[in-house]
Amino acid sequence: MAALRIFSYLPNPRVWKATIAARFCGVDVEVRGASGKELRDWLWDYDARPLAEQERAELASLARAGRVGLTGAQLFKTDAFMVAQPFGNVPAAFGADGKVGIFESNSIMRAVARLGEAKFPLYGRDAYEASRIDSFLDVSLVFARDTQIYLLALSGGTVDAAIHARAKDAFAIYASGIEQALSPRREALVGNGISIADICLAAELALFMNEHARTEQLREQGLERILHPGVQGTYPLMFAHFARLVEHAHFRPDLKPYVEKLLSKAAA
Repeated sequence: MAALRIFSYLPNPRVWKATIAARFCGVDVEVRGASGKELRDWLWDYDARPLAEQERAELASLARAGRVGLTGAQLFKTDAFMVAQPFGNVPAAFGADGKVGIFESNSIMRAVARLGEAKFPLYGRDAYEASRIDSFLDVSLVFARDTQIYLLALSGGTVDAAIHARAKDAFAIYASGIEQALSPRREALVGNGISIADICLAAELALFMNEHARTEQLREQGLERILHPGVQGTYPLMFAHFARLVEHAHFRPDLKPYVEKLLSKAAA
């Protein structure tokens, strides 16, 4: 039995925060899920699984209205799922017995780091390092909120200049802080080695790269990509760090194919 089970739409870089951490710490993490569209036909539960058409009718009492990213969808969430995951969102993680729910990707990643702290100190070597790591994770949540609004607007065809400007400002604030933290040419954001702060950075930046798949849509609105070709010159340390992380043995299985696919769309 896995130490942690995660249910989510896939692929999802925010889920990979936990799987990357698990490789460092030797923690057994199980991931279940499918594309966002397919999750409409799943039972949302610790024992999440696809539903047969007949089951959808039988479980009509569990149907709940989808929200962020799945607005308008009818989703089948068990009462136990809602107790464990009070906001009803994914990624949703569960302890080994299926009763304890952990929600939000940074907290799921923290859980893995705590479970494996005896093998690798991903969450810092003392209370001060852990608190500095938390500072980066808290800042990432602000960036992640605006990233989600922007990417959902791109996906839904509702992006406009105001949403674009807000995401651009959020990226500039986040990237400027990361650039400063890596000066002068540090190898990690906190302490002397990779921590969950670095994992969070890599995952959030990889997710933001979904903008590359919407270049033509942005052009039609008279907008340019926030991750335009010249942006690496503005934040060279951050992008160099990101490139190193993508090539790292514990990051590569999840992030490299995903990043390469999105970069190919940017070049098209």
